[in-house]
Amino acid sequence: MAIGFRRGLSWAMVRSSSLTLAALAIAAQPTWAIPGQTTTLAETWIRNNTTLRPAARERLAINRLIAPGQRFTFQASVFPVSGVSPAIDRRQIRTERFSVVDHANPITPERLDESLRAIYGQEIFNDYRQAAVLLRYPPRGARPAPGENVVLRGELREGDRFAYWQEIAYDRAGTAYLGRMAVFLKADLPALEAQLSP
Repeated sequence: MAIGFRRGLSWAMVRSSSLTLAALAIAAQPTWAIPGQTTTLAETWIRNNTTLRPAARERLAINRLIAPGQRFTFQASVFPVSGVSPAIDRRQIRTERFSVVDHANPITPERLDESLRAIYGQEIFNDYRQAAVLLRYPPRGARPAPGENVVLRGELREGDRFAYWQEIAYDRAGTAYLGRMAVFLKADLPALEAQLSP
């Protein structure tokens, strides 16, 4: 499938220890998010976001190796989440993605939810929590197919302000070391939902 998560595009990640994004987010966060903003405003938001804490040369992408086996990535993009891009406005952010890779502390949906809250603040988190679930995959209890090492479990939601896509990769033992999430424009939801639907 030639879209976002399954291509392994850059995503953002977090540790579940005393240095988690949640702990870093005690400072007030902006109550607006990047999708729909200009790239210039997005860069300003990222630069001033106390959770993301970009390095001096990082603009729309952040890549952190926190510890061996622990990585955090974040990317704001002008491309739709589905990868379908007939007409791109290179001045407007359409999607941002973050991922958590952690081989020491398994990933859970709750951990990704808290990471979303830490990055975007309570207003966007509330929009996500109250969003309608449009799709969940695969069926409960699904195991990796013969020859495959992971099962991708995902959820697609539509909120009042944005659309949200969460996906976690589970190994054969049922442990998750990779989780990722996208916040994107609702206008791009139909194309992604069509690609994810069975």
